[in-house]
Amino acid sequence: MKLLAIEIGQFGDYYNSRYQQIENYGVDLYVFSGVADSDHWKEGKLFVSNSMDITDLTQRAIEVHQEHKFDGVFTLAENSVIATAIIATALGLPSITVNAAVNSRNKIFMRNAHKNHNAPHPEFVLTNTIDEARKTADSIGFPVILKPTLGSGSQFVYKINSHEELNDAFPTALEGINVMSQFLKEGITDVLGPNSLLIESYLDGREFLIEAFTWDGETVLGSIVDRVTLEGNSFDDDVHHAPTDLSPLDIERVQAAVHAGALAQGLTRSVMHAEIRFHQNKPYIIEIAARLGGGGLDFMSRLSAGYCPIKAAIDIAVGVKPSHGRYAPTGLDTFALCLISNPGTITHIAIPAAITNDPAVFMLKITADVGTSIKRPPFGNDIVGFLGVSGSERKETESKALTYSNQIKVTTK
Repeated sequence: MKLLAIEIGQFGDYYNSRYQQIENYGVDLYVFSGVADSDHWKEGKLFVSNSMDITDLTQRAIEVHQEHKFDGVFTLAENSVIATAIIATALGLPSITVNAAVNSRNKIFMRNAHKNHNAPHPEFVLTNTIDEARKTADSIGFPVILKPTLGSGSQFVYKINSHEELNDAFPTALEGINVMSQFLKEGITDVLGPNSLLIESYLDGREFLIEAFTWDGETVLGSIVDRVTLEGNSFDDDVHHAPTDLSPLDIERVQAAVHAGALAQGLTRSVMHAEIRFHQNKPYIIEIAARLGGGGLDFMSRLSAGYCPIKAAIDIAVGVKPSHGRYAPTGLDTFALCLISNPGTITHIAIPAAITNDPAVFMLKITADVGTSIKRPPFGNDIVGFLGVSGSERKETESKALTYSNQIKVTTK
């Protein structure tokens, strides 16, 4: 099986470990980028178009496909979802529609799709100016959420409690969204939609991260991860636990919400990363992305629920329905978190051998290096890496993960 991974703008080596997981399934994997280092992937299996324009990208992809005859195309990157749909369609390979990709990438299109098809969603208004934002916040009522239409990783997402906070956050976010990597590494296309800011109503309950897939009108939840962060006015997607402690009834309600969102966005055969938040005991959609979840969610999914999102993505890329039937916890407990440092330039990273040698550590991924510039809220949500621990119960995994995270020392200046 020969697959082509689309990563329009190289995101360091972030996705390489997942590419290796895909190869472990026996896939002959190639990577296609608009802009990337010459050694980003294996020699002879990396194609770089040297353009971010979708016309150039598509033409180069057609040329590459004529030579290599790929069985499928996929992406792991949020900012490559639209380009992947355009390219796969041009190659005549299995894909979601371009319209579904746009609905799954740009949050204003996603919200409008949810509204038009009665999928559960918060109140929302697109706001291009501070005056529009103030009026919207007054209409919805504080607190509200300020978020980018084309963001990811909680970049420039704020909980706003007052006009004063809005006056501070809005210009910072408006400037930041035009220079954030998620936007700069996007393929240039006229279907992308507005890069602006949304004001949404605040959802006051717990949040859950779901790896799932949809296939011809059926939505299957593979794993459910509880977000356990105590948040302030900015959002760090940083502490997670699985399996979920949701009741069977609430799991059914979450499944119904994800299903409604998938139908609304036009997703017919796709993997999905869904984020659901409860409000007044009802589940609402924060977002449904047409890709896998990031960080260590694939590890947590396999260990805690026996579902491999990587394998599901491979299957769907070649037009095969994944075999996973329903959400079913395995009995293994997992606890994972992002490694967060002070802002500044990293000068030193120290990891004790006791951590690297512990078999309970299923994930230790450092995504930053010495010399990396770290931005923290309100100017960014950069992290140093990820840590995940497994065990028999939450008390054990949570304690070990928090202890280990404190023992990893990152120095910045």
